[in-house]
Amino acid sequence: MKYLHSMIRTTNPEASLKFYCDGLGLKLIKQKDYPDAKFSLYFVGESDNGPMVELTHNHDDRSYKNGDQFGHLAYEVEDIYQICEHLSSMGITILRPPRDGRMAFVKDPNGISIELLQKGEALEQKSPWKDMESQGSW
Repeated sequence: MKYLHSMIRTTNPEASLKFYCDGLGLKLIKQKDYPDAKFSLYFVGESDNGPMVELTHNHDDRSYKNGDQFGHLAYEVEDIYQICEHLSSMGITILRPPRDGRMAFVKDPNGISIELLQKGEALEQKSPWKDMESQGSW
């Protein structure tokens, strides 16, 4: 058995692709458009042979509400502070700052929680992160 992907419905694929590709550094691996069925699929990941996130855009006016049954997606990162600084510079709110040098939470443009985990051992705590309070829900 091989884990393939998780699917997230999006009403704004451009914002979602910016978050996952420009923000998190993933690549758009493939895109499939189904105009007759009125939906498009965008697969993002590190490579075409690893797990991916499938962003599904239905071409209608439907809106979505997050269910309590979904928790979050988690990504291991090389430098928790660098990625949080980068996302913050893009206007993305760091909901749970990496006070401990190990873990942070943000939300994608669809309201999906994303956990960022420092690869290896936690980094030394540093400002401004160590003094920041959490905000919102994550």
